[in-house]
Amino acid sequence: MRLSIIIPVFNEASTLEEILSRVLAVDVGMARQIVIVDDGSSDGTRSLYPELQRRWPDEDIQIRLQEANRGKGAALREGFKLATGDIFLIQDADLEYNPEDYSRLLEPILSDKADVVYGSRYRGGAAHRVDRYWHTLGNKFVTLLSNMFSDLNLTDMETCYKVFRADVIEGLMFKCQRFDFEPEFTAKIAKRNRHGKHWRVYEVGISYAGRSRDQGKKISWLDGFPALWAIIKYRFFN
Repeated sequence: MRLSIIIPVFNEASTLEEILSRVLAVDVGMARQIVIVDDGSSDGTRSLYPELQRRWPDEDIQIRLQEANRGKGAALREGFKLATGDIFLIQDADLEYNPEDYSRLLEPILSDKADVVYGSRYRGGAAHRVDRYWHTLGNKFVTLLSNMFSDLNLTDMETCYKVFRADVIEGLMFKCQRFDFEPEFTAKIAKRNRHGKHWRVYEVGISYAGRSRDQGKKISWLDGFPALWAIIKYRFFN
């Protein structure tokens, strides 16, 4: 078994080395590949890559530099092309999500109970930084609407942590450029697959240390509108 950890990066000069250190410190129990897609960073992030590869010469670290900023969804599409693992795991480049949760996220897949696993910020007893009320309410509303259209019962559709077997996305074409990738992914994996069956979707609780806009958080309330459209669009159209 091989795990591909896909990290979209945009202007994360202050956190990239730390998150990569945390990722590589985790024993995932299998071979791993790190796929970093830099989505047009302009804050000095790109100057860090040669040093990161020198620091960890024995690690399989693939780096793709996008010419311009196109959004998280576009970066993930490039990451999927480079990924060679049996299991894919999406990891943000900030420090909001803790790689120590990997074992919890991988367990349902490794025990052949799940094909897709969501890491929920709103389930379980792991430590959470108290988030802004309206941001949390917005997340829960978008998740509710997604559940109504997908017939899944998720508590956190917008979570970064999505882990899935590589064959889950075979034949799927993702088109969303930004954060609307999350509802597009959910809508498409909720449909019957090419075998005429539904994928087995699990959700596990994770820890979370959310950032504010002042600390570099990039998603805003404006991203809610494309997310709502994606929920409807990809429920009824391929």
